[in-house]
Amino acid sequence: MDLFKDFGKMKAVQKLEQLAQTPYSLTDPTSLPPERIASYRTSACGFDFLYSTQRVDKKVMQTLQELADEACLVEQFKAMKSGAIMNKIIGHESEDRPALHTACRDIFTQTPCASQATAEAKTQLARLQKFLTDLDKGIITNHQGQSFTTMVQVGIGGSDLGPRALYQALKPYCQHGRQACFIANVDPDDAADVLSGIDLSRTLVNVVSKSGTTLETLTNEQLVRSALTAAGLNPARHMIAVTGQGSPMDDPDQYLAAFHMYDYIGGRYSATSMVGGVTLAFALGYENFLELLRGGNAADLAGEQEDITQNLPLLMALLGIWNRNFLGYNTLAILPYSQALLRFPAHLQQCDMESNGKQVSRSGKPVSWKTGPIVWGEPGTNGQHAFYQLLHQGTEIVPAEFIGFRSSQYQQDIVVNNSTSQQKLLANMLAQSLALAAGRPAANPNKSFSGNRPNSLLIADQLTPYSMGALLALYEHKITMQGFCWNINSFDQEGVQLGKMLANRILSELAEKKENTQLPADAPELALLKAANLKNR
Repeated sequence: MDLFKDFGKMKAVQKLEQLAQTPYSLTDPTSLPPERIASYRTSACGFDFLYSTQRVDKKVMQTLQELADEACLVEQFKAMKSGAIMNKIIGHESEDRPALHTACRDIFTQTPCASQATAEAKTQLARLQKFLTDLDKGIITNHQGQSFTTMVQVGIGGSDLGPRALYQALKPYCQHGRQACFIANVDPDDAADVLSGIDLSRTLVNVVSKSGTTLETLTNEQLVRSALTAAGLNPARHMIAVTGQGSPMDDPDQYLAAFHMYDYIGGRYSATSMVGGVTLAFALGYENFLELLRGGNAADLAGEQEDITQNLPLLMALLGIWNRNFLGYNTLAILPYSQALLRFPAHLQQCDMESNGKQVSRSGKPVSWKTGPIVWGEPGTNGQHAFYQLLHQGTEIVPAEFIGFRSSQYQQDIVVNNSTSQQKLLANMLAQSLALAAGRPAANPNKSFSGNRPNSLLIADQLTPYSMGALLALYEHKITMQGFCWNINSFDQEGVQLGKMLANRILSELAEKKENTQLPADAPELALLKAANLKNR
C-alpha cells in the first residue's frame, strides 16, 4: 500500500473544498443546542475533547473521516510506531531513519511495537533507576559527602523546551529537597542568572546533546565548567551527559554518568526519552516519571483507532486541517487555563512549526497546499487582558485550543463572591469558548462581536504526571498525523541549517584567532557587522 499520497490529489480534499464554501455557522441562535454540545465530544486517556464550537457539521465530519481513510493516517501512524522509515525524502538525501519516540513509552507490554528500540529504552531506564538509587542511598555524593539537591539541564531546542515545560507543569510533584533548573540560551546572562541562584557544591549539571557538538550547548557547558572550577569543585564529579552513543560527550573521564539517546528519536519528540527523563526523574522521582510514560503510552494507543470520533489525536489533527486548508486560517493559539502549563505552548511551538513548517513533499516536490500553521499561546486568564481583544474582534481569525483541569494541583483555594478561584478560572475558559464561537451582534459596531471563531476545549480532572504525559503525546500525534496527511516529513529540520552556517561565517570574523579564510570585503556579513557597530575593518 502506498502511504505517501499527495494531499491535493485526494478525492476527499475536493469534497471538503466544496463544503468549505458554506461552513457551519456558530452564530445562529440555534447553532449550539444541548444535543450538539453533548454529541460533539470524545474522550481518551483521561481527557474530554469538546468541539461543538468548531465550524463542522455531520457532513464535514463524514468527509474528514474519508480524508483520514484515503490518506491512510492510522496506517501511517502504526507504521511509524513499528519502526518504518518515516524520516525521509524520496529520491533525495535525507536522514532516512525511523521516528520511534513512542518506543520510549511502549514499555508496559510484553509485545512492544518496535522491540529493539523499546529494549534500548528499558536499558536506559534501568541505568537511570540505579543512578537515582545510588543518589538516594548516598553512594553518589559531592566531595563533602552531601547529597545533590539541584540538577541543571544544559541543552537547547528539543533538549530544553519539552523537559522544561514538563518540569514546570509538574513542580508540585517534586521530591522534597530536589529542584531542576535549565540553561539554554547562549546569551551568557541566562547561565549567569541560573548559576547565581544555586549552591554549586550540591548541583549536578546534565549536559544534553545528541551529537555532542551543538555549539550553544558546548559553550554553556564550558561556562558551567568554569564556574565549578572557580568554586573549587571537580567538574567530573558534578556533570553528567545525555548524548548519542560514541559521541564526544560519551566520555566517563569527563562525566559522572552518561545516558544515551538515539537517532530514531527527534529532539522535539524526545522529552519522554533520557533527554527529559534524567532531569525529570531526579526532580520528580522515578515513579512519577513512569506515570508520565504511562500517560504518554495511553495516548499512543488512542492514536490507533480507525474512527476519527474515537481517535482523539487524529480528530484534533483533522479539525486543524479543516481550519488551515479549507477555512484558510493561518495561525493557532494554544490557551492553557493552568499557570503550570506556562511553557507548554512554547514547546508546542517548536514541535509543530519545526515539524510541519515544510514546503517540500516526501516525494521531493514543492507542495501546492498550505502546511503547518503559526503556533503561539499563553496561559489564561492573563491572555484575556492582553491579546484576546484581537481574538474576538481582530481582522485575523485565530482558531484556539483551550486546555483546562477541573481541579487545581496544590488544592489551595478560597471562596470569594460564592465561587473558588478554580471555578472562576474554568468559567472564564468556557465563556471565552462560547464568546468566540457565537459572538454577539450590537447596534454599536465597536461593541459587536462577529463570532464564528472556531475553537475547542481539552479538559481533564487534574494536571498530574499521567495526564501531562497524555497531553504531551496527544499533541505529538496530532502534529505527526497532520504531517502524514500533508505528505511532508515531520521529522527533519533542514530549515535551521542556513542560519547556523551564516552565524559561523560571522563568528569567523569576530573570533580572536582567525581559523578560517576571511570573508570578501564586499560580503554582506561584513557590512552588517559594521552597520551594527560590532566590528571595524
